[in-house]
Amino acid sequence: MNQTKKSPIQLNILGAGCASCVGKIEKAISSVEGVDSAEMNFADRTVLVNGNASAELIIKAVESAGYNATQIQAESAEDAMNEKEQADLQHYKSLLRHTIIALSVGIPLMIYGLFIGEMTVSTLLEQTVWGLVGVVTLAIMLISGRHFYIGAWKSFLNHNANMDTLIALGTGTAWVYSMLIVAFPQLFPEMARHVYFEATAMIIGLINLGLALEVKARGKTSEAIKRLIGLQAKTARVIRDGKDLDIDIAHVLLNDHVKVRPGEKIPVDGVVFEGNSTIDESMLTGEPMPVEKVIGDDVVTGTLNKSGSIIFKATRVGKDTALARIISMVKRAQNSKPPIGRLADVIAAYFVPAIMIIAIVSAMVWFNFGPEPSSVFAIVSATTVLIIACPCALGLATPMSVMVGVGKAAESGVLIRNGEALQTASKITAMILDKTGTITEGKPQVTDIILVNADCEEQVLALSAGIESHSEHPLAQAIVESANDRGIEAIDTEHFNAISGKGVEAEVDGQILLFGNLKLMQDKNIDIGFNEAKAQVLAENAKTPMYLALAGQLLAIIAVSDPIKPDSIEAIARLKRSGIKVIMLTGDNKATAAAVAKKVGIDDFFAEVMPEDKANKVAELQQQNEVVGMTGDGINDAPALALADVGFAIGTGTDVAIESADVTLMRGSLHGLADAIAISKATLRNIKQNLFGAFIYNVAGIPLAAGVLFPVFGILLNPVIAGAAMAFSSLTVVSNANRLRLFKAKEH
Repeated sequence: MNQTKKSPIQLNILGAGCASCVGKIEKAISSVEGVDSAEMNFADRTVLVNGNASAELIIKAVESAGYNATQIQAESAEDAMNEKEQADLQHYKSLLRHTIIALSVGIPLMIYGLFIGEMTVSTLLEQTVWGLVGVVTLAIMLISGRHFYIGAWKSFLNHNANMDTLIALGTGTAWVYSMLIVAFPQLFPEMARHVYFEATAMIIGLINLGLALEVKARGKTSEAIKRLIGLQAKTARVIRDGKDLDIDIAHVLLNDHVKVRPGEKIPVDGVVFEGNSTIDESMLTGEPMPVEKVIGDDVVTGTLNKSGSIIFKATRVGKDTALARIISMVKRAQNSKPPIGRLADVIAAYFVPAIMIIAIVSAMVWFNFGPEPSSVFAIVSATTVLIIACPCALGLATPMSVMVGVGKAAESGVLIRNGEALQTASKITAMILDKTGTITEGKPQVTDIILVNADCEEQVLALSAGIESHSEHPLAQAIVESANDRGIEAIDTEHFNAISGKGVEAEVDGQILLFGNLKLMQDKNIDIGFNEAKAQVLAENAKTPMYLALAGQLLAIIAVSDPIKPDSIEAIARLKRSGIKVIMLTGDNKATAAAVAKKVGIDDFFAEVMPEDKANKVAELQQQNEVVGMTGDGINDAPALALADVGFAIGTGTDVAIESADVTLMRGSLHGLADAIAISKATLRNIKQNLFGAFIYNVAGIPLAAGVLFPVFGILLNPVIAGAAMAFSSLTVVSNANRLRLFKAKEH
């Protein structure tokens, strides 16, 4: 018996210290029966779980892996964000307290060791004093370092190792060694009686400080989500029983009549049925010009009513509104991993055990081959290796950049569905553009009517509107609107049949009525005669000629023109400047396609393409080793969008386009397409910078910590310096990722 799939469960994860934790947590959750997928975002320590499993079972699985989890149960996205911010704030304050406690002891000890006296044990008095310092340091370990040791113990019980393991081993070794010197100084050579309590306190303090600063900086990566949530109105004015009532938007019902005055936000999605106005949709689409709205037009949550008062019927409320779905999509995309990020997870899984082995080997080398006191050098090198190698920066490198990049794209009206699409978009070499509604406005108008055997234009429009009233094609709508504008009543037709890629047929008073392209006329043996030349002239002027025939005789040619979007030419030029091959596909005739392609600067185009052939064109390019992007309306072009390496849907964000492609362009402009690719490239570049920095940090830091410079330069890295370097490496990655927030795609 199939269960209905539940909404995703979102968890806050506590105790995840490094990238190696990600795989363990995801694996533990995925092992729960009923879980379809689990994606952890290490950047904000959350997990998104899809499937039918209960939250209780999932939390138990997380706890069995050695971590803690709480479910985010807020009803709205805003409440969930506030809940997360409050949890982060409490965590930040807790880390700051731990930092102050540890450094209040560590800093005076370090100053004493550097400028005042020796940190060695020889006399009874020194034993007593340093013994008290050791007890104070133990208190710091139990208070400020408690979470590290608990995390390390849980990992040990689960046969794992993570960042906490390295910190606990490093600081614990330094403390135990120091206490042995205090208790039994006679067992150690005089030159080896140095205590390292200041190292333990300073390392705990500095790592807590680094984590606190990281939490603070991480909050900035959620700015885009906060802005999207901020677009939502708090209340709505509904008309019930003839009265205007101001109610919370959570209480707005489907089909409620909602009144919006100038300067107010649209609270839910709906359709205007009274009044007219201009709506500023820039916050969702990135399009600066307000859009005129009249009766029958859609209005979208979060947009701003500029001029007139309108009343609309609510068609989507709560989590079903366009804005709610956009917020949900952005959050899902921020949680997803691009392929380059999975590499870091694989490395992190083996990283900590490898570091522990390196630390042991380093200690053994120093102990057996190092100068006296060899035991001290062995302890210092092992501790320093353990501390400096924590892979926090490696774990943060990808998710931080993805969070900021996806959010930045959303602010520009570009919705990226997942991390893989984000990465692949940066590699696109060929972009296929559908013509109608993508390059052109998608709002064609009748421009010419050439009479052949018809009596008048009214007869032609009445017949063509009658047959096209059954079709939803943009060209059909242009015919129907032209007849309506001239007050011509459509003639009733029967037995309507759409012939894919050619046109339509129906019956009028028992006679066959045909309306479509030249192929349809040829298939039905309609004599065109010299009229084909007239149609050719229309096509060469970027107009689409259509033939109307009744009872086997050509009545007229109707030309429809779909205006090219004002910015299509410059947007296509941007794509070409970035080295992308641009190809246009259209079901239109070759002459019209050639005219449009020439106007917008496209060299490669394919005309008279059947809908089912678009996917074949995508596959053909892929066989030529091209990374193919496909841009269409997200519905008619679904097979091609699905087959392309990255599918781009152009839509308003209020329909299935949001869910049908890898990337949805909220505004109709192709500049959104160029912006999406530019943001993708900038994000991938940022990820590579972060990964390079994290790898270089460890590649350079670990040998230094092990003491490779000592034989030549006499330099051995201090564990405290290693702790500071480790803490601030994560902060560097977070800061670099936040630079993406300043990125602006250049339209010219």
